Amino acid sequence: MLGLNDLTNGTIFVMDEEPWQVLDTQFVKMAQRTGHLQAKIKNLRTGAVLNRSFKQADRFEEADLENVKCIFVFKHRDRYVFSEIANPKNRFEFTEEQLGENKFYLKPNLELTALRFDGNFIAINVPPKVDLKVVDAPPGVKGNTAQGAT
Repeated sequence: MLGLNDLTNGTIFVMDEEPWQVLDTQFVKMAQRTGHLQAKIKNLRTGAVLNRSFKQADRFEEADLENVKCIFVFKHRDRYVFSEIANPKNRFEFTEEQLGENKFYLKPNLELTALRFDGNFIAINVPPKVDLKVVDAPPGVKGNTAQGAT
């Protein structure tokens, strides 16, 4: 069981039988009252973000997640298809909303890690470094830098 002090940025816990990830926390204490934790949490299944207050007595179950190595296969419309490395027949997909900012760092045959919760894939972890090619970059405009630009 996780206590209030264990809820730090990146912690994944179970609340109402759903996996949630802590995005940001702030401890708030008002005069002559017990403190509470103001947290910004994200539902890993739906992608919904909430602001929630937790009391000192609140306890949480730590999420039992399984890390599975996988490969990004292709994108079709707003669906991103992945397959497991150990068993390429097992394919799964995510929508753009579920991936969020990670969709910009995907390229075919990129190896990454997927998180499985209760037999369903809920999120992916993109590697810290990805080699990408710059296709378009706008020119520097005067006033955009400390020195004059062309």
